[in-house]
Amino acid sequence: MNIILLLALIKALALGAAAAEWPVLTKGSTLKWTGTKVTGAHNGSVALKSGSVVVDGKKLAGGQFEIDMNSITVEDLQGGSKDKLTAHLKSADFFEVDKYPTAKFVIKKVSPLKNDKEGNTHTVSGELTMKGKTKPLSFPARISVGDKSAEAVAKVKVDRTKWDVRYGSGKFFKGLGDKMIHDEFTLDLDLKAAKK
Repeated sequence: MNIILLLALIKALALGAAAAEWPVLTKGSTLKWTGTKVTGAHNGSVALKSGSVVVDGKKLAGGQFEIDMNSITVEDLQGGSKDKLTAHLKSADFFEVDKYPTAKFVIKKVSPLKNDKEGNTHTVSGELTMKGKTKPLSFPARISVGDKSAEAVAKVKVDRTKWDVRYGSGKFFKGLGDKMIHDEFTLDLDLKAAKK
């Protein structure tokens, strides 16, 4: 038995008889960010580079996706102001994309969630790797799985300082006044996947 066939067999056994891996539709999925500060907020988007989800029957059982950090864009500014903030977000002050061009989230567990006021159906728990650091991250999500497609919609709150993104953080720098940037930023995720 050749090594490729053996690896495929091992993967199939690990997923289980009914489970299957579906590719994420990177063009049809969206990832929007919002960052806030004492004097206001900024927002934009970042692109998914690749990904897949593990579907077991009508349930989302796992998966992973990779984020292209070089694709960070700012959507609430124009011209030079937009270019300046985009460059700053890509710099070592924030996400240092030259050194860390991708971020990755791996789903470790998906648990049913009942009576959620926002309409979320599950809690997704996993690990986010960003700027070379891997930390646990959990969030509520609205997940639906059909015969040929799946979708997960979520509002994810990320404390950037856990991944050493400390610029303008009142936790690490005193006397910032109205220049302080809040530690948490929000990712609005709409992830779509389709059966092969």
